[in-house]
Amino acid sequence: MAHHSGFVNIIGHPNVGKSSLLNAFIGERLAIINPKAQTTRHRIFGIYNDDDYQIVFSDTPGVIDPAYKMQESMMGFVKEAMQDADVFLFMVEIGQKHFKDPSILAQLQKAEVPVYVVINKIDTGDQAGLEASVAHWKEQIPNARQVVPLSVTEGFNVAQLFAAIKEDIPAGPEWFPKDQLTDKNDRFITSEVIRERILSNFKQEIPYAVQVEVDAFKEEEQIIRIRATIIVARDSQKSIVVGKGGSMIKRVGMEARKALEKYYGKKVFLETFVKVDKDWRDDERKLKRYGY
Repeated sequence: MAHHSGFVNIIGHPNVGKSSLLNAFIGERLAIINPKAQTTRHRIFGIYNDDDYQIVFSDTPGVIDPAYKMQESMMGFVKEAMQDADVFLFMVEIGQKHFKDPSILAQLQKAEVPVYVVINKIDTGDQAGLEASVAHWKEQIPNARQVVPLSVTEGFNVAQLFAAIKEDIPAGPEWFPKDQLTDKNDRFITSEVIRERILSNFKQEIPYAVQVEVDAFKEEEQIIRIRATIIVARDSQKSIVVGKGGSMIKRVGMEARKALEKYYGKKVFLETFVKVDKDWRDDERKLKRYGY
C-alpha cells in the first residue's frame, strides 16, 4: 500500500472549536483552548501518524477584522493556510450564517481540493436549527464534500469526520519524523501553556496585550528548569499581572507548572517574570522578534 500524506487546514471564526478539534484528532492538548476569542495567534501543526498515513492538521487564528498590527499578522497565517491545503475544514457553529471574510469564502467556494463544512456545537441547539444550518451551508458552499454536524466537546461525529478525511489524503511522503506531534518546539508549547493560564485568570484587555517568551529551557533527567518572561504593553498591565504582593503571578506560575508537568511527564521548576515592552502589538520590528 502506498504511503499517504497531506495538509488539512482548519479555517473559521474565533471560538468555533478549531483548536479543540485539532486536539481531538491528535489525542494531545497541543493548541490552547479558552472561551475568550482570539486564543490562537499562530498557525500550529498537529501531526497524526500511523504506518500508512501522515496527516498534518493545521490550526489557524480565528478570522477577524484586524484592529492592530499583531492581528494583521495573525490574518497573514490564515491567508498562508489558504494556499497549501490538501483538504479544507471550514468550521462554523450551529446558527452561524455569515462569514467575516468574503474573499476566504470565495476561495472555499471554488477550491479544487475537498472542502468539509463542519458545524460544531450542535449540542447547544435543536434539530430544526441544525437542519437550517446544514441547508444554509450547503447552499453557501455547494462544492462541499460533506456538511458535517459535530460536537467536539461531546465527541459526536469526530471519529466519523476523521475517517472521511483520511479517504481524501493523497499518496505522498513523510514530511515529518513519524514520532513528531507538532511543528512547534518545546519553548513554543511552554509559552502557550503559560499564556493559557493568563487567559483563564485575567479579563478585559490583559489576555490580548500579553506575549510570553521562554528565556531558558533546560531538561535534566528528573526535572525541566524553565525561565519565562510575560511581556505586557503598558505599566498598568504589569501591576495587574503581578497582583497584590505578587499573588496573581504566583497563581499563574503554579497553574502553568502543573499543566507543564502533566504535558512533559516530569517535574518542572518554573520561574516567571513580568516586563513592559511598550505598545509591542503595533510595532512591526517587535512583532517580528516575537514570531508574528
